Amino acid sequence: MTDAVSDGTTGRYLVLLEEDAADEGVRAMARVAGIRTASTADLAGDAVALSAGLDGLLLHELGVAVITAGADQADALTHAIQERGAIAGVERERTVHAITPAAPAVEPGAVDETTFTWGLQAVGAPDSPATGAGVRVAVLDTGFDVEHPDFAGRVVQTRSFITGEDVADGHGHGTHCIGTACGPREPETGPGYGVAPETEIYAGKVLSNAGSGSDGGILAGIAWAIMHGCAVVSMSLGAAVRPGDPHSPTFERVARRAVAKGTLIIAAAGNESRRASGVISPIGHPANCPSILAVGALDVHSAVADFSCGSVDPERAVDIAAPGVDVHSSWPMPTRHRRISGTSMATPHVAGIAALLSQHYGARGWELWARLGQSARRLPLPSTDIGAGLVFAPR
Repeated sequence: MTDAVSDGTTGRYLVLLEEDAADEGVRAMARVAGIRTASTADLAGDAVALSAGLDGLLLHELGVAVITAGADQADALTHAIQERGAIAGVERERTVHAITPAAPAVEPGAVDETTFTWGLQAVGAPDSPATGAGVRVAVLDTGFDVEHPDFAGRVVQTRSFITGEDVADGHGHGTHCIGTACGPREPETGPGYGVAPETEIYAGKVLSNAGSGSDGGILAGIAWAIMHGCAVVSMSLGAAVRPGDPHSPTFERVARRAVAKGTLIIAAAGNESRRASGVISPIGHPANCPSILAVGALDVHSAVADFSCGSVDPERAVDIAAPGVDVHSSWPMPTRHRRISGTSMATPHVAGIAALLSQHYGARGWELWARLGQSARRLPLPSTDIGAGLVFAPR
């Protein structure tokens, strides 16, 4: 287990099953490796911790099992892929983290934020007729301060996927991201900071109060969002990768299955770059999956943020960019509001605009992805760093 922790994995495995082959996959895991799993299909869709006496949990909605297995069992499952049966892939489960660097400051007076944050102004949200009403947005993060006064009267569904912790946000990152995507335009104090202020919020806690979690928790959160008809899943989390590392085939297949069901997954590109020193790091996991919309960060001058990961590997580029430096949003009480930076902060800007576009055009899935690209503002910057450009609200 020590080696598993040191290399960024948990010691568990993800088993990807072929489309519509969940039941066959359960039988195959038992037959070839002696792996016994519970299934969310038998638990009223309730993704729970591994059941006593069992080896894993099948997320039936996604066709993915999260299992505890020895190396010999994992090898047996991998060999079973060659049989072209129900098992499509096996990979180690990663540890993931909230993505937040130190917060560079906006130049004093660069933008008047008396009424709205500079991020809302940059993406044109205050001038859009859309508010996100009727659209469900899931933010998978460190949880949410359900007692936050800025969200009084809002529809908020919550769920914790962290064993031993309820949805209360003991970190702050999740409350901040939810605020940017779905917070108010007219809070009691400070500027309006919510891109889509009338959305239905689904706050899924997939990262602990210490800011860390696992692939399995994220996948359980995605399954939860799909089951509840969320049009958008916002994930400001991930794990760093090295140049040339392949993307996760499990997350790629899950993302494709999700978007086919009308749920678009949006994720932070990562903050490992140090552009001022000439270092551009590759897009992290899981945003490096082609079917997950990868978000880069811009500053108040529409320049790429120093920390924002980019396109090091030729087959994977950033898809779109949004404000991510010195972003004002909600924070657990009693602090109430805070400014922080990161592609984590850019991602909920994109999620909020996606909700506005979904309401405005009735768009879901791949159409929503296309609408985000079509409405983005082009900037004189490399597309490898900002994709289609600056995300922009519908008019």
